[in-house]
Formats: sequence, C-alpha cells, structure tokens
Amino acid sequence: MSEEQEKEIKETKKNNTFFGLPENIEGALCYLLWWVSGIIFYSLETKSDFVKFHAKQSIVTFLIATVLVIIISQISGFIGNVLNGILWVVIILIWLYLMLKAFANEKVKLPWIGNLVDKK
Repeated sequence: MSEEQEKEIKETKKNNTFFGLPENIEGALCYLLWWVSGIIFYSLETKSDFVKFHAKQSIVTFLIATVLVIIISQISGFIGNVLNGILWVVIILIWLYLMLKAFANEKVKLPWIGNLVDKK
C-alpha cells in the first residue's frame, strides 16, 4: 500500500463522524460537559461507534457522579466536607483521565460502567 493510500485511509477514519471532526476530538468532547455533552453526542452521532461509546460512558458515569454529589452534599459537618472534597477530587481525576484517553484514541472502559454501555 502506498503512502498516499495510507494517508487517505487515515483521513477517512479521522472524519468518520457526524460533525466531521476527528473521532478522538469528538470522543474527548463527549466528556467536556459531563452527561450533558454525552447526551448531545449520543443523540446526534450516527457514524462513529467510538464516539457513541464515549457518549454513553459519559452519560452513565457522570449521572452517577451527579447523584453521588447530591447525596454527599446532604451530609453536614466535618465528615460531609471531607467526603465531599474527596468525591470531587475523584470525579475530576476520572473526568480528566477519560478525556485524555479518548483524545489519545483509546477506548478505555471504566469498571462496570464500560461493560454496561458497550453492550449492543
């Protein structure tokens, strides 16, 4: 295969998305606004399974995170503040990790959630 053919295949794969952006960019954008961006990309994306996967994982992951934040925020006092701080640090680390992995064109699955959303 010539270099020109390889380049053409890469370009086709890159722009095989609804918005015409590279898959890795759209995959990372699925996580940008938590479950909101996940819903947007899941609703509109028709071409890329990679983007759909990241959109579904974003929706489930950050809906769970939102519910946990609401529950933990109801705990008052020192314990509530400590738990809330720990939860936010964990959520931000997961958020950054997922965005970076999607940007690196990797289909990383979170435990339980990744397998749940990967079912067809």
